[in-house]
Amino acid sequence: MKYAENILMTIGNTPLVRLHKVCNELEARVFAKVETFNPGHSIKDRMALKMIDDAEAAKLLSPGGTIIECTSGNTGMGLALVAAVRGYKCIFTTTDKQSAEKINLLKAFGAEVIVCPTNVESSDPRSYYSVAERLSKQIPNSFWCNQYDNLSNTQAHFETTGPEIWDQTDGKITHLIAGVGTGGTISGVGRYLKSKNPGIKIWGVDTYGSALKKYHETGILDPKEIYPYITEGIGEDIIPKNVDFSVIDHFEKVTDKDAALAARRLAREEGLLMGYSAGSALAGLLQMKDSLTKNDVVVIIFHDHGSRYVGKIYNDDWMRERGFLDSDLKVKDLVRAKTDGQFFFVTCSAKVRDALHLMKANDISQLPVSRDDQFIGAVTETRVLSYILENPVSHLEDNIEQIMGDPLPHVPFDMSIQDVSRYFDRKIPAVITRDTAGNWHVITQHDIIRSIRG
Repeated sequence: MKYAENILMTIGNTPLVRLHKVCNELEARVFAKVETFNPGHSIKDRMALKMIDDAEAAKLLSPGGTIIECTSGNTGMGLALVAAVRGYKCIFTTTDKQSAEKINLLKAFGAEVIVCPTNVESSDPRSYYSVAERLSKQIPNSFWCNQYDNLSNTQAHFETTGPEIWDQTDGKITHLIAGVGTGGTISGVGRYLKSKNPGIKIWGVDTYGSALKKYHETGILDPKEIYPYITEGIGEDIIPKNVDFSVIDHFEKVTDKDAALAARRLAREEGLLMGYSAGSALAGLLQMKDSLTKNDVVVIIFHDHGSRYVGKIYNDDWMRERGFLDSDLKVKDLVRAKTDGQFFFVTCSAKVRDALHLMKANDISQLPVSRDDQFIGAVTETRVLSYILENPVSHLEDNIEQIMGDPLPHVPFDMSIQDVSRYFDRKIPAVITRDTAGNWHVITQHDIIRSIRG
């Protein structure tokens, strides 16, 4: 029989997958090391297992003890797997910017999760770093993994991830790209690859609001570089001992928006549902494309799974609230945002009075006019008002066809709002669209303005 003795035996040996559509601007061959195939769905399983193995060997953790860690979620997941198999308790501290999915997953494994504020310095007693350290001193038979400074983190990737990438590329790799947080992944893999070929370039991806890039270039931890950011899994306001800056050849910063959009591209164009840091790594690669040639073999590390971000980067409303999707708004988004989905129109046999009453009762300013299930014209409140003021009251009984104008343009349900906006002028106050269920809707300039968040 072929089987694993326990779930920890399935960590590692993740696949290398070639990227196509998202890298069609590059001459180089680009491959993704897809770490979501680990049982905890992230690369952190590797170092979590290594940290506990080394702690047990050093007698720092005894049976029945408590594992403590400050984590953005993925390291906690890896540690929770180890704890479940080996019978440890878990207490994790995390920050309030982490997705609810990550926190709930940790709780699913029986872990206690303490949420701490993000926008405080690491030395602040409220920080998730300080809280974890304090708990480790208060709780007997506990071990604080401290993934930032615990060098077992780097060693795990030197022993496993690096050799896997070297073997999978048959030693042809020329560039490694990875997001940098604790630094263990890029340092361990980079150190191994450079031991095999010193000419391999190691590129780290950082985020705006993190101090790592500036520190790499100047050796200065600049407080001006540190400010809140949304991207999860990379960037630091401290300098972890696991970051081996001598191994990293270059740091590239990526915005929160570009990282989120790049992650969504991976899902839609490559079928890879990856996390926020994967989007950062891809966006960083695309920003550095001019440094690559057709002879290069690039490996980009995708750290974790997108299922942990379904309420964030894969949620259109979340993206739009942060201004990340304004350019992607479509007619269907405007329809869904409407509080009242009723569609009002009049037939060509209707009277002017009918149109007036319908407009007043429903606070609408235009009405399509139909004949035989076709829209042959439209009337606006301006036309109706002008007609009433210029004619005797008896003309309220006139047929609506006498005052209707051209029909409202019919636009596709998936048309962008940029394209829709080009229809509007003094003569065209609105457009109509039909959804997938066959229902009609009116879209006005007000609908577009309301959808754009300042």
